[in-house]
Amino acid sequence: MIRQRECVQLSERRSTLEVTVVFTKVPATLRALKMAAELAHNLNGRIRLLVPQVVPYPLPLERPAVSAEFSRRRLQTLASQGSIDTRVEVWLCRDRSDALCQALKPDALVVIGVRRSWWPATEKALARKLRRKGYEVILVTVN
Repeated sequence: MIRQRECVQLSERRSTLEVTVVFTKVPATLRALKMAAELAHNLNGRIRLLVPQVVPYPLPLERPAVSAEFSRRRLQTLASQGSIDTRVEVWLCRDRSDALCQALKPDALVVIGVRRSWWPATEKALARKLRRKGYEVILVTVN
């Protein structure tokens, strides 16, 4: 697995709590970032935006269909809209949930945005999997 990271420094404060937001889709991630900002602000923390970018098997892992640089710039723009320290990490991977389990710290607080739907959402299945592995997961619903 290749990990590419871009940091966005919004302030110089040191913090103890890190709230991890998992990128799903743009509207859901924006809502999750807003919730994470509220949590981080109240607890003097920072936000880690974790982006598992799945690369299909026909392509080399280092050469995704969508450039990692493009993803990084797009997400840097999303993250810079808030007022809390936010670190953006793009992980190139084959399996999203495996990459998340490798990227997350054992005591991670994870926020995932999910659209309201009649059908089971992949984000809800991901949240269940992460909870089974011992992570604290908060689902934020977007209408």
